[in-house]
Amino acid sequence: MGDFSKDINSSFPNEKIKATLNILYTANWIRGHQVEFFKPYGISPQQFNILRILKGANQKLKVQTIKERMVEKSPNTTRLMDKLFAKNLIEREHCTNDRRVVYSNITEKGVLLVETISKNLRQDLLENISETEANTLNNLLDKIR
Repeated sequence: MGDFSKDINSSFPNEKIKATLNILYTANWIRGHQVEFFKPYGISPQQFNILRILKGANQKLKVQTIKERMVEKSPNTTRLMDKLFAKNLIEREHCTNDRRVVYSNITEKGVLLVETISKNLRQDLLENISETEANTLNNLLDKIR
């Protein structure tokens, strides 16, 4: 990955439009690397995010709470969780007062998977920038939102 303008063979009317498209292009580039990274583990980046949320919460959570905490919001959170349940990475429990409410929790197998993946997570996607530049980038992205 190099100069964005050259990568997509395009010019832009101004730097703000270029920056917006560059953010989208870079996000897609990172997402592609993440998908490839998670393939050997049999889960998607979104499923890993769900597992990390449950592990970090250290308690049962409602699906809606998990949706709210996800980095990449997904209308398919329930389907993603169905797949995690089928792999025995999470467990479910229906609320005794309201059967529509389902609580989920990470299993020991899920905890072990998160720990294994976390040890191997790629740190090199941003290897071309310094900690100071990463801090500047974080501040600029926060400012955009």
